[in-house]
Amino acid sequence: MAGSSGIRCLLMRGGTSKGAYFLASDLPADPGERDDLLLRIMGTPDPRQIDGLGGAHPLTSKVAVVSPSADDAADVDYLFLQLGVDEAFVTDRQNCGNILAGVGPFAVERGLVRAGDERTDVRIRMVNSDSIATASFATPGGIVDYDGDLPIDGVPGTAGAIPLDFEGTAGSSTGALFPTGNTRDRIAGVEVTCVDNGMPSVLIRAADLGVVGDEAPAALEADAELAARLAEIRLAAAEAMGMGDVSGATVPKLVLLSPPTSGGVVSTRSFLPVRAHTSIGVLGALTVGAGALAPGSVADGVAVLPEPGTPFRIEHPTGYFDVDVALTETDHGWDVARSSALRTARKIFDGTVFPRPRR
Repeated sequence: MAGSSGIRCLLMRGGTSKGAYFLASDLPADPGERDDLLLRIMGTPDPRQIDGLGGAHPLTSKVAVVSPSADDAADVDYLFLQLGVDEAFVTDRQNCGNILAGVGPFAVERGLVRAGDERTDVRIRMVNSDSIATASFATPGGIVDYDGDLPIDGVPGTAGAIPLDFEGTAGSSTGALFPTGNTRDRIAGVEVTCVDNGMPSVLIRAADLGVVGDEAPAALEADAELAARLAEIRLAAAEAMGMGDVSGATVPKLVLLSPPTSGGVVSTRSFLPVRAHTSIGVLGALTVGAGALAPGSVADGVAVLPEPGTPFRIEHPTGYFDVDVALTETDHGWDVARSSALRTARKIFDGTVFPRPRR
């Protein structure tokens, strides 16, 4: 528990994010005490997070809390917490598929899961949405091997591949893959597709908001008029999705779609919800894929859909992200038949972190 001796912590890059990984038993059981401690560990609130582990961006102000699973269908439970940077908040209203990539290796590092001689599969219950993902990674001699030759755009160098196979992501936060009941709606004066394949998202054609869709994230963030318009759409779309007032939440995400420029399916610009993502999240990419595949979505006329069984390549500001997504039509609408992605992770340090004192 917290004390003058500090708290055991493993800092890890997961996919295109970076976060602090903790055993639940090393943190206070009370959520309020836990969140206060994590804010002081991360150095929030401060735009530079100079007095903590945070990297001055939402993508590097993340926490994974891991414990043995209470569900017989899983090996470990993973609670994802998004921390603010210059605002003092901690929220569990979303998952993070990038940080998820490090949960299996962390579980082996901490002895929660026994490693195989060559590879290890870890079934992970994502507590935020009560859905399951299986992570597979190399463990030669029973030790996690983070090295490998897989590059992912947005991360320098290469690392070992970690396939992630998801179950039950459709409607994981809202109850339905298309929570409004439609694949296209008109909200706040613009056509959108509201979709939830693990990350509640609002898909919008970039051209409908007066942008090309190939702008750099910094340029989009600097557009005050665009920011105001996106905020208006997000609040209205969340109500339509049954999410209520999300003014203090990080979901739903907003994703601008434009035609691909580098041989992919569609080009994207994602918002978190205000900061522009330098790439795209795992569950965000899977959600865009599901939304784009649905007939009648706002991706019609924008996306160049792949042949069945081929990778769904989503372009983003620093490259592309391949996912594998397939939909099936049921008596109740559309459902997800397959949802998987390939990520990497790397252990950065394992030690003791000392939180900023209470003021």
